Amino acid sequence: MDNKEYFFNKAFEEAYKSFELGEIPVGAVIVKDGKIISTGYNEKETHNCCLSHAELTAIRKASEILHNWRLIDCDIYVTLEPCEMCAAAIKQARISNIYSAISNDDENIHNNVLNILKKDKSNPQVNIYNDQCVEQGRKILKDFFISTRNN
Repeated sequence: MDNKEYFFNKAFEEAYKSFELGEIPVGAVIVKDGKIISTGYNEKETHNCCLSHAELTAIRKASEILHNWRLIDCDIYVTLEPCEMCAAAIKQARISNIYSAISNDDENIHNNVLNILKKDKSNPQVNIYNDQCVEQGRKILKDFFISTRNN
């Protein structure tokens, strides 16, 4: 198993934590120097807070661990392409690369995310690599939405 596959497996483990809580299953891991330094999963409904996205939780934890809000030379692996809010936070955190299992189906959100991640006067560009684990990404979302319809 290569590192990318290992990191995605860990991100999907996080996503299943959301699934078990009845949350949209999204998981994230932040990697520095080939090691996972933090994880997060979606808990918006659990905490009744729009900021409880997997990516934001992972960023907060990584910042605490590194004692720095600048997550330079870190990468993030996510089970679903980040939303605009998370993309902006990833960029602000100076994360280098996003590896996303699947792209967002909403073309407007997808294009907004790509624009957010571009280099600007204050921040470097964040590279995004979408559709890295499509089959597994689609399966967890499909299984989740089927389970919510059956309840």
